[in-house]
Amino acid sequence: MLKKYSIPIIMWLVFESIAVILWQALDNIFYLFNFSYIGTSIAIGLFLFARKQQYPRHVIQFAVGLYMLGYLGFLQHENMQIEGFWYYLFTGVFEAATIHYVVAKIFGPLLFGRGWCGYACWTAMVLDFLPYKKPQAARKKIGFIRYITFAFSFSFVVLLFLNHVENMEKIMFIAFIVGNILYYIVGIILAFLFKDNRAFCKYICPVTIFLKPMSYFSVVRVKCDKEKCISCGKCKKVCPMNVDITDNSRKRKNGTECILCMECVRTCPRKAL
Repeated sequence: MLKKYSIPIIMWLVFESIAVILWQALDNIFYLFNFSYIGTSIAIGLFLFARKQQYPRHVIQFAVGLYMLGYLGFLQHENMQIEGFWYYLFTGVFEAATIHYVVAKIFGPLLFGRGWCGYACWTAMVLDFLPYKKPQAARKKIGFIRYITFAFSFSFVVLLFLNHVENMEKIMFIAFIVGNILYYIVGIILAFLFKDNRAFCKYICPVTIFLKPMSYFSVVRVKCDKEKCISCGKCKKVCPMNVDITDNSRKRKNGTECILCMECVRTCPRKAL
């Protein structure tokens, strides 16, 4: 029984360790609350998944996504988007946005890959409820756009510093609000245009520039038992990120795009994944 729930237990211990270390290192109890809450939310969702309950991933998405968007973003005025990361990085302030990116999006993927995208992103939290959960067409070759949005976000913050703009905290909060609105609008438009809920994640999202390289080495991966697999292709059809999950190599098609949603695992008729 302990083996069945080992993943939620390990994940909770990882986040609890981070919470205690940051609390003690920075002498700020906020980090104990912050990472304990996130770790507990993730553990509860994974526990529900182990028990084969409905919508465990969405439970985590809303618990973590709304906390970061609503509490940290709107109430605490922390810009949790990539512009906020650049801003705090340039000011040398080790605050929520900086720590969030380091843990969840830069080094975290070494452990849990693109888990952030599947379980905590507040943009995807909404997009996942649109009608095109299964991509209706082949993946487009326009992923280069994400590099443009990445460069734009970086340049935007650099220009603010170079021009010694006043009231930068206020500007960053406005950028957070405007940025989120644009993300939702563009994400919804692309979902209906390409008939793919995750089109924004594949082609536009600048955060993937951080996530993809480290995800290549992720410890947590979905693997295929070749002896059980009957090559029915059902796993590929339900994958929202077009990953060839039957290939166990690190170089599998769209391998660094896997968001660990486990739709392939649930769909497999032979329990080969």
